[in-house]
Amino acid sequence: MDPLEALSRWLVFDVLHLQGQFGEAAAFFCYDVPKVLLLLAAMVFLVSIIRTYATPKKIKALLGKNGGLRGNILAALLGVPTPFCSCSAVPIFIGLVDAGVPLGVTFSFLISSPMVNEVAIGLLFGMFGWQITALYIVSGLVIAIVAGYVIGRMRLEKEVEKFDLISLWGRGKREPKTMEQRIEFAKCQMWEITKSVAPYVVFGIAVGAFIHGYVPADFLANVAGKSNPLAVPVAVAVGVPLYSNAAGVIPIVDALISKGMALGTALAFMMSVTALSLPEMIILRKVIKPKLIAIFALVLAVSITFTGLLFNAVIG
Repeated sequence: MDPLEALSRWLVFDVLHLQGQFGEAAAFFCYDVPKVLLLLAAMVFLVSIIRTYATPKKIKALLGKNGGLRGNILAALLGVPTPFCSCSAVPIFIGLVDAGVPLGVTFSFLISSPMVNEVAIGLLFGMFGWQITALYIVSGLVIAIVAGYVIGRMRLEKEVEKFDLISLWGRGKREPKTMEQRIEFAKCQMWEITKSVAPYVVFGIAVGAFIHGYVPADFLANVAGKSNPLAVPVAVAVGVPLYSNAAGVIPIVDALISKGMALGTALAFMMSVTALSLPEMIILRKVIKPKLIAIFALVLAVSITFTGLLFNAVIG
């Protein structure tokens, strides 16, 4: 038991004298909130410094001259140190399309940005260790690369609507040049981003605490356990209408796994929530036509489902 967990249990059981299921749920909540917020702040700070070296002009130039599979790989990798909400990734997607980056390449970015990012990596590592984190990173990048490549090969450029460019970075803002400026920028980003997602974190942990304290392990084991062949596609379908970022959904996934949900099923649910959300599709409708949205959603849903089934088959 680490010091933070010991402190949370002392506070709940010895100071507040809470007992039973409510006490367990409260201890889970008190332990996870500071841990998740500290991890989140640290990862955002580090990645924000890295992000100052990758200006929008450099990203567009790099992706614009690299088509084919190489472009999909680069786009998926560039999606990692970028905004971690699917809806906030859409403006960058629009900017890349406007700059002439191949459509399939932009979709690889759109998928990897919310699914595999600094928040997901930091929180997964803190909660599950490096093995599961590495497995998630590899599978997320493979999904982004393959799905983007498939969409690119379908030649669907005519399904893109005419639109006015939305600039994510803004215009006329000075880019950090010195290390002092980069650190100051990273501190501002750490504060603003952590503050903006803190409500999602607290809500997600509250849901996770309820699951941890009150949902019977047998229930989840039967409904979404390894023995149910429909567990993964159902988890993917349930995740689509939900909307959260990695910071909000990972604590829920942690609780689901601790209660007996198969790892592949839980991670497929997480991927569906972060990369295949209904609000994202609504925003995308402003710039791409329904046919392309449907193809994007289908390719991504099939890829996530296959990955969840593969996790369950390999890990057991």
